[in-house]
Amino acid sequence: VQLQACGGGLVQTGGSLRLSCAASGRTFSSYVVGWFRQAPGKEREFVAAISRSGGSTNYADSVKGRSILSRDNAKSTVYLQMNSLKPEDTAVYYCAADRSTTVWGGMIDDYDYWGQGTQVTVSS
Repeated sequence: VQLQACGGGLVQTGGSLRLSCAASGRTFSSYVVGWFRQAPGKEREFVAAISRSGGSTNYADSVKGRSILSRDNAKSTVYLQMNSLKPEDTAVYYCAADRSTTVWGGMIDDYDYWGQGTQVTVSS
């Protein structure tokens, strides 16, 4: 599967963005999809993940309560709605997919397929 992330941009503190991750292929519903982010000088970290059906989600504590992850398997797309953005949310955001992981797999090695990343910048 090939992944294309988009929707990043420059927003002020307290603003919102909706990131999208569009996938190619006819078996999108077979993949758990996760989002990770990497800030300058820091390691890539887990943000959120959604199950194959969309019925289960898992969020990192840093975004819990401010983010909503959803998916539309008919459109092969996952959406990450991010609200109440903070400067510390500034990072490149990557979506990733894997057939065999679970929403609780928050490690980079849990995912085989990665998108190219989209930049999110939150100004103070």
